[in-house]
Formats: sequence, structure tokens, C-alpha cells
Amino acid sequence: MMPQRADKKSLLLADLLPGLSGIDWARHQTVSSLALDSREVERNGLWLALQGTRGHALEHFAEARDRGAAAVIAEPTTQWDRDRIARLSADVPVIALPGLRRHAGEIAARFFGQAAHAMRVIGVTGTNGKTSVAHFLAQALSTRVSTAVLGTVGNGFPGDLQPSTHTTLDAVNLHAMLSGLFAHGARAVAMEVSSHALHQDRVAGVPFHTAVFTNLTRDHQDYHGDMQSYADAKARLFRGAGLSLAVINVDDETGARLAAEVRPRTYTVAVGSDSRLTALGDRYLRLREVETRADGLRVRFDSSWGTGELQSHLLGRFNAENLVLSLAVLLAWDMPIGSAIAALEQVRPVAGRMMVFLAPHKPRVVVDYAHTPDALEKVLKSLREHATGRLVCVFGCGGDRDRGKRAQMGAVAQRLADRVVITDDNPRSENPRQIVEDILGGMTDRQAAHIEHDRAKAIQVSIAAAAANDLVLVAGKGHEDYQETAGRRFSFSDIAQVQAALHGGAA
Repeated sequence: MMPQRADKKSLLLADLLPGLSGIDWARHQTVSSLALDSREVERNGLWLALQGTRGHALEHFAEARDRGAAAVIAEPTTQWDRDRIARLSADVPVIALPGLRRHAGEIAARFFGQAAHAMRVIGVTGTNGKTSVAHFLAQALSTRVSTAVLGTVGNGFPGDLQPSTHTTLDAVNLHAMLSGLFAHGARAVAMEVSSHALHQDRVAGVPFHTAVFTNLTRDHQDYHGDMQSYADAKARLFRGAGLSLAVINVDDETGARLAAEVRPRTYTVAVGSDSRLTALGDRYLRLREVETRADGLRVRFDSSWGTGELQSHLLGRFNAENLVLSLAVLLAWDMPIGSAIAALEQVRPVAGRMMVFLAPHKPRVVVDYAHTPDALEKVLKSLREHATGRLVCVFGCGGDRDRGKRAQMGAVAQRLADRVVITDDNPRSENPRQIVEDILGGMTDRQAAHIEHDRAKAIQVSIAAAAANDLVLVAGKGHEDYQETAGRRFSFSDIAQVQAALHGGAA
């Protein structure tokens, strides 16, 4: 269903974007819905027609017209120049607007009542940790103010999430979602912001109060082309006007450079163990010690707000980093240090992120979304600290994505796990055997890897073959409830498969 205003009122087209008031008919034309997809246009709706990666949306003009579009704003291109766009106006009024992609968020924000301006919005970006930090913040802040979360796992309030198809929604659906969350009482939002969303201006019109940077490691090279372009996309979150607070992991070299750039114009909190903390931030939070235990973590820190210790049932040294980044935001938002620690000690793991499953006389099993070389390395190193027996790694790599990381992930798995089982992730349109070959290309002993393309069987066999004191990691898909093969999606859940393998019965 097409996003509409909660109050169902129509708006004048000229009120949605400065500059349209000079167009006579736009001063009188009302619209009652907003769409980016021609298939979602409703009668008396406004359609924003953008250039896409596979063609221009105007190729579907007839569908938008037939569905009752009242007006169209289109992005002119070489193929669809102003003259060609103007000829469409015989059927439906069309405005050619250069840079429409940048303006779409602004239009959507106005259409949905500028709800984001009535809330404190936190944007979390980085290769790994976005989901955990966003969810930790939403859970911790909810002890004081109604806080929503948007991202990979879902959108909504902690404990009541609706599934999400993208890490960051498109501009129209994002502002519709923010409006709905505000109407349901949200006064703060923690949202994941992907590099794709930043590059494609999907978060335009969102007045971020706080921006958090977790880290930058290899991912999405198929989209960005190189690491510098990837880093530049992430940095856009910190370059928006009106940003009040930047919380940055300066142990990461990209983060250190970002802090140096951002600090002159934005209040910055530097987080990490780096000796440059005080030089890179207006305030700091230093991670002094992490103690890993069978049942979780003990984290000691000092900061501009004082020293402290935080105990958590979360697993993984990298979760200590996620916790202190979250803590820095809470402290910078003036939450007392004792209250902030207490709130974070109660946060629950995010679905598909270091989720632990136990059963009598069975190995401990962890399901995690790790799907990059860095994430897999961090998870395996962290689990090694919690393991008393063998460490088993079950993983694969997605098809139609960055092929270069496959061999790297194979090398990481061989180096850090005692037993490696390679299986299918989401092959998509690629041949699964070729994906496995790419992974094996990074392993010095190809015979050491066990190959089982059937992911359900790979999980079942790995758990059945493990001893009670072993630890089995099922990596790559995390919270996902589908598997995509040969262009088709079918129901599949690592979590359900693990539970079935541990307790018997069908997944």
C-alpha cells in the first residue's frame, strides 16, 4: 500500500518543494499520496520518477498515468531530456527537476509533516556493528524516552519490529515510517544508515542529531568500486548541516581521519583505546580492558564522564566495542553514568547477531550475520575466547556480490576455526559451485574444508558431529528468513534449522 499522510489530508504541490510556487498549476494542484514506484501510484497521487540503475522510471509513465497520478516530478537525463519530458504533460502534468534524487527526501519530509524534526534521530554507519549499536541504543534509551529502531532486522520499537527489505528504506517510505513512529509515540529513533543509502540520497531530509561511526572494512566493492569511495559514502552522514553530535571509533583509521575532519564543526566524542583519544575528540571514552567469560563480558572504561565497569551477557570482544560506542552516546545525551551502565547491562542480543543456542549434551551453537572477512574474523576470534573444545565454522558467500571477499573469508575460516564447513548462503543467480571454488581459492588446504551445498544439511551434520564442549558458528545469514537461489526466494532460517538440530523435529 502506498504511503499516505496519517491525517489523510491533501497538500498543495507547490508547498512540497520551494521553487514550485512559480509554476501556476502547481499552486492549485493537490496531491494525497506519494510514490517512487509506478506500481504504487494511487489516484490523485504524486509520482517521483527517478533514473535507476537499469533504466528511467519514466519508462513506466503509462502505468502511473493509468493508476491516476495527479502530477509527476521527473529527473531529467540525457535520454529523458526536458523536451521529451514536456511531451508527456499532455496526459499528466509533469515537472522536470534536475537533482530530483537529492530533493526526494525533502519532498517526502514535507509531505509526511516533518515528523523527524520532532524527534532526536541517531544515524549509525560502518561496515560492522550498525545493527547492534542501533538496537542497543534503542533498548537503552527506551528506559527514559520512547525510542524506535530502523534497520536490517526490522523497523519499529524494541520487541515489536516489522520486517525490513533494506537496511535503510527509500526516501518516501523512510519519511512515512518516521511519521508513523512519531504518531505512535516515538520521540527518538536509532537507525542504521548504509553506504548505499547515503550514496543514493535515501536519507535526504532527515535531520540527524547524532551520527555514530563503527568501523570500515571490506564490503560492497561491487557497488562502490574501491575502499575510498566506500569511505566517502560513509562520511556523508557526518557532513550534513545541523549535526549536533558525532561519536566515532577512532581505533579505526578511517574513523580517526573522520574525527579530525568533523571536530572543527561538530561536537565529537572519540571512542576506543587509541592514545590519540583526547586529541581527536571534544570528549572521550576509552576502552581499558575487556574480560571474556563463558557467560559474557566484563568491560572496564574511563571517560570524560568518569570511570566504570559494565557487565554483559553478550558474547564477543567486538560487542564490547559496540557497547562502549552506545555508552558514549548515552553519556553525551546527559544520561547519568550509573543509569547508562545499568541500561546497557540489560540489553538483549539482536536477532541473528551472536545468538547462542543450548541443549543438554549438545554443542553450544551461535548464529551470526557475519558476511564479510572482517566480521567473520572478529566473530571467530571472539568465540575462540569462549570455547573450551573445537571451534566449527559453517558459512558460505552470497552470489552476485563482491567476489573478492570470498577467498579472504575462506582464508579467515581456515586460520581461525578447527573445522570448516562451506555451504550455500544466498547464491542468487550464480552457480553455487563457482562460489565455493572462489572461497576455496583462499585456503591453502582445500581438503580441510567440508563441502555441503544443502545449508540445512550442513547445519544438521555439523551440530551432530560436534562434541558437547565444542562451539559451532553458523555464519552469514543471521536473522534472514529466506534463501535466494536461481532467482527465487524460499523460506529458510538458520535459527530454525539450529533449533531443529539441537532439539529434534522439522525446521
